[in-house]
Amino acid sequence: QVQFVESGGALVQPGGSLRISCHGSGFDFSDFVMNWYRQPTRSGNEREFVASVSRTGGGQSYDTSVRNRFTISRDNAKNMVYLDMRYLEPEDTAVYYCNAPGDPFHVWGQGTQVTVSS
Repeated sequence: QVQFVESGGALVQPGGSLRISCHGSGFDFSDFVMNWYRQPTRSGNEREFVASVSRTGGGQSYDTSVRNRFTISRDNAKNMVYLDMRYLEPEDTAVYYCNAPGDPFHVWGQGTQVTVSS
């Protein structure tokens, strides 16, 4: 069955950096665009789009709030998608999830908690 397993979340000081990872299984990973989303507690638990990477990894797009700070990438040989985060801000505190656009499999992972605080 389809699974997403996110990892790498941590407590980070403002201005710090962190890489989070997601492993997808149970589907042909390289056939799907992959996105990162986050669910911050401050906004009433609405899950929001963060970044997207094309099937080959050659194209990326970002929400304006993270552009020039976050970098999304993927390794299709390992079924992995990554999010490198720099200059972290307290507003980046959230549970981060990966998924294909539109949630085609109706499956979400458990997410990984990123907390930015001094």
